[in-house]
Amino acid sequence: MLQPLFLKPVFKERIWGGTALQNEFGYEIPTRNTGECWAISAHSNGPSIVENGSFAGMTLDKLWREHPELFGNPKGAVFPLLTKILDANMDLSVQVHPDDSFAMLNENGELGKTECWYIIDCKEDADMIFGHNAASKEELVEQINDGKWDELLRRVKIKPGDFFYVPSGTIHALCEGTLVLETQQSSDTTYRVYDYDRRDAEGNLRDLHLEKAMEVTTVPHKVTVSTPVVKEQGNARITTFVESEFFSVYKWDVSGKSAFSFNNHYLLLSVIKGEGLLFHAGEHYELKKGTHLILPVGFGEFEVDGDCELIVSHT
Repeated sequence: MLQPLFLKPVFKERIWGGTALQNEFGYEIPTRNTGECWAISAHSNGPSIVENGSFAGMTLDKLWREHPELFGNPKGAVFPLLTKILDANMDLSVQVHPDDSFAMLNENGELGKTECWYIIDCKEDADMIFGHNAASKEELVEQINDGKWDELLRRVKIKPGDFFYVPSGTIHALCEGTLVLETQQSSDTTYRVYDYDRRDAEGNLRDLHLEKAMEVTTVPHKVTVSTPVVKEQGNARITTFVESEFFSVYKWDVSGKSAFSFNNHYLLLSVIKGEGLLFHAGEHYELKKGTHLILPVGFGEFEVDGDCELIVSHT
């Protein structure tokens, strides 16, 4: 019988991290500078571990390799998605990610990194860096080399509940006081463009990757606007944020018993608010804020009962 696969997250210390992952989700974080929760991950730099059922103790990357039937016998060699929760207690570095073809050639076969953000929470009047103003590669290189950051970088205001699709090649940075759920391609490749001349605990400046960054940045910046589509489904409100070649991402707002049915996709689910129960094949499973799980291909009909919000994705 197919069961949900509940996953134990992996936490990453970051110079810009804080304690929001503990304060908001009750996670046991390793330090007071914990910036990332790798919630659903099969990446070699931090694979999640299955917590329940017959696969308990197995890492997600091993499960992908040894039980491909759970995922519809996919052709890809690696699990394609990575779900994170990010605590931007300070500004992140201004950065850009490569696409698949560039990463394949230059990063030892790594996937590229298109990603998207759901703003769980942020401070009042928060913003982020999203795009640039250079009209040509020459202008981009000139402004980066001259440090004309105020001229180059675009800032946009954000608020809780906003969603942003961030294609590879987009210069971007989350800023101070932001808590985000990120759905991305399974990649750990980041090219830093600017880091505010910050120094690490040893007093060292962090590495920049200007040559690669300037090569992969899309010029001119392409404005990507996400237009959510909302539909009511029983006691659930389903918001479709994006359906792209890399992933589809939804938000489920559940307020009472709601029926779902999925057979052709495996689903990644993250509970970001509230709690409830998942009912399937005569069994029930607890869903609480901060829970992350995968429903295998062929999972079929199930119900979620409670008052909760989930971010759901699939390829």
